[in-house]
Amino acid sequence: DIEKVLGTDLKSPAADAQPDAPAAPGMLLSHYAPNARLLLNAQQAAPEDGLLSFGPSPLPGAQQARVEVNLSASGDLTEAAANLFQAMRNLDSSGADTIRVQFIPSYGLGEAINDRLRRAAAPRD
Repeated sequence: DIEKVLGTDLKSPAADAQPDAPAAPGMLLSHYAPNARLLLNAQQAAPEDGLLSFGPSPLPGAQQARVEVNLSASGDLTEAAANLFQAMRNLDSSGADTIRVQFIPSYGLGEAINDRLRRAAAPRD
């Protein structure tokens, strides 16, 4: 259909492309990964770690974290999704070796947020 609209044939993927290569970087197990180690579903903050918060209830020890960024103080998943990548960049640039992530519900946009966070926390080769 696109070729009909354009009036030209579209090019096929390169013949020398690797057949096992993912179609897009977002399909890799480890993607969107900061330099800092990412720990998901943290129960408390730790001194000198970065803290990725969510919602109105801070984790115990949050005031001792090197830096804290709250994706959405009101617990809004749409706001959290919009803030995710900038928040991770800010935390990663803080110099923290570890970023602890507060629990984020896995419904609606929370599923996508948690998928990105799992990929960011995945072991890297």
